[in-house]
Amino acid sequence: MPVSAESVTLIGIDPGIADAGFGVIEQSAGRPRCLAYGSLKTPAGMPGGERLRRLHENCGALLDKYRPAEVGIEKLFFSKNVKTAIAVAEARGVIRLCIEERGIPCREFSPGEVKDAVSGYGAAGKKQVQAMVKALLGLKEIPKPDDAADALALAITLANTSRLAAKISRL
Repeated sequence: MPVSAESVTLIGIDPGIADAGFGVIEQSAGRPRCLAYGSLKTPAGMPGGERLRRLHENCGALLDKYRPAEVGIEKLFFSKNVKTAIAVAEARGVIRLCIEERGIPCREFSPGEVKDAVSGYGAAGKKQVQAMVKALLGLKEIPKPDDAADALALAITLANTSRLAAKISRL
């Protein structure tokens, strides 16, 4: 299918050290279309530095393959488990580095902003957001793993906010 001059590829990334979810969409004529989704996995038994190196390689390969116009990434939020929060922060830093190395614009969204953009309700539950991702992208089933569904929600949020910003700039 030919891509219109106004189509744009966007990637959402849900940071994590074990599973970093990704969602790739094409935004064309105001409608998002899912191109790919999944997760960048690192083995649990692997040393921390090696996991971060592998995440860097895999994230770089993803960005190089799809060459997005922009990337949306989830902001860190306070976690009760400090060990988990530190690992996610390290993974998020590696992902941000990959994006920056390629000169790709990156926008950050809080979980509430994503829920609001996808479902219209900032306190929506995970299942509600997943159902909306499925509906908005015309998918046959809810994307798995959950990290991939979250990443697609980030990509949709990016598309919606980018369209709004473009409309405002034309005023």
